[in-house]
Formats: sequence, structure tokens, C-alpha cells
Amino acid sequence: MAVLLFTACDSGNMEITIPDLVWGRHGVGEGRFQRPRAIAIDDENQVYIVDKKARVQVFTSEGNYIKEWTTPISDTGKPTGISIGIDGNVLVADTHYYRVLIYSPDGELLRKIGGDLGSEPGQFEYVTDVVQDSLGNFYISQYGEHDFIQKYSPEGEFLTRWGGHGHNPGQFLRPQCLLMDRKNQLWVADAGNDRIQVFDTHGNLIRVWGESGDQPGQLSYPHGLDFDSQGNILVCERRNSRIQKFTPTGQSLGCWGRPGRDLGEVWNPWSLAVNRMDCVFVLDTYNHRVQRLIF
Repeated sequence: MAVLLFTACDSGNMEITIPDLVWGRHGVGEGRFQRPRAIAIDDENQVYIVDKKARVQVFTSEGNYIKEWTTPISDTGKPTGISIGIDGNVLVADTHYYRVLIYSPDGELLRKIGGDLGSEPGQFEYVTDVVQDSLGNFYISQYGEHDFIQKYSPEGEFLTRWGGHGHNPGQFLRPQCLLMDRKNQLWVADAGNDRIQVFDTHGNLIRVWGESGDQPGQLSYPHGLDFDSQGNILVCERRNSRIQKFTPTGQSLGCWGRPGRDLGEVWNPWSLAVNRMDCVFVLDTYNHRVQRLIF
């Protein structure tokens, strides 16, 4: 069993932890991937992964294939986000069709939110992710000319939105990943601005941290977020090809990974997920695989 070791964020001298499990390779068959883009884990420790074939594959935590399904249409683009709702349903950000798809855990399409391209309230551009708060409200991120977070009721009715395309606090450049904590605070990986922003459920900014670079505490295209059991936040940096761990206030606690093809190395990772046993599943996107590590 490999124990996940976070060390100082110096990729030239970093001791790399070898993962205890790796699965996947390039392809279209069961258990293979075409640039896997997003990952989520349900309460039964099943792992859901969406890739550039517009399919959702489901695995055990040991990497054993269970089932899969494909989104209804994918001619103009593929989904880039996936999460588990408070009722156990699977929420898919159907990016290039300006909507969210809501599936049962068995892959039955239950309903949709959105679908209309536009900049008016209730319309979307390129949807990147979706999460729910404890009351069942949906928070949906998008990018394009108008980078917003939009909030919907549990019934799918538009409630409010905030953000906008820009660099100022509260604005976004491709908000790629959303994460809701136990306090109903919404964490946003503001990828194009190389930072993390945290909001309350009304869109009020609580805190913002991060700056561009490859040094400790710096970020380059943060693309995935999840918490460990201690409340620290793990950030998947796509352009730095590493995972960095932070305190909730943004203090760097170390890094794992470096660019490459070998075990313990990653290439443009898009996402990560942590299960209840603190196993970290890293979506090693351009290596078409998953690497699992354990605290």
C-alpha cells in the first residue's frame, strides 16, 4: 500500500510516491479512456468517470469496471464535469449543449436543467460543473463571454446568478470545478485566474486566494478540487501537472506529482476525488488513466 507523501513543491527534487493502484489506458473499450475529464465518488465508493467519448464509466474503488452509459448527443462537444447529488443521482455538466443532465445511479436520464444558449438569466454558455447544497439547490458554472455561477431551485427553477468574465474578486475566467463544503460554502476553481474563490449560497464572496506560478502556494490552471478528512483541500493543477494540498485558508501543505508518463507522474490532470477512506483518485487525463494513492 502506497502512502501519499506531500513534499515541498519543487518538482526537480521531489520524492514521488508510487500509487498503490493504476487502471486505464488509451482506448474505447471497457475500462479504457479517451482523455478522462471529471471524476466523482458516491456513498458506496463507486467511482464515476466521464471522458472525451461522452460516456460515463462506473468502477469499484479497486478499479473494476461495473457499467457505463453515454450522453444523448456529443457531436459538437463532450461533458467536462460530474458530481453526485444529495439524493445519490449523478449530475453531468453537458458542456457544449448548455445544460446539466441528471441521471439515476444506474444511468437512467431523469431530467435536464438548461439547454438554451444565451446570456440571459436561465440561459447558459459552456457549462463546466454542477453541485448541490444541503437544501437541494443546484449551482452551475459556465464559461464563455459571460462566466457565471447560476443557482437553481431543487425543481430546476432559476434563482440567481453572480460573477462575470474578468479578473476582479468575484469574477471568473473559466470556473472549472465546484465543491460544496459542510457549511454550504461554495468553492470555485477559477482556472483561468489561477486562484480559488469561496462564496456563500447567495453569491457573497467569503475569501479568495492563489496566484500564478509553480512555487509553493502558487497555482497554474486549477482544474479539480476535493477535501480530505481533515478539511484540507486538494487542488489538481492542470498546467503544473501536480496535486497541491492547502489549508482552508490557502496555506500550501505540499505537492504530489510532476509532469511525465511514469507511475507517480501525471500529464495535464483534469480532476481528482477523495473517498471516505482518504484514498485519492487522480484523473491522469493525458495519460488516459487513474492513479490511486492513500494517505
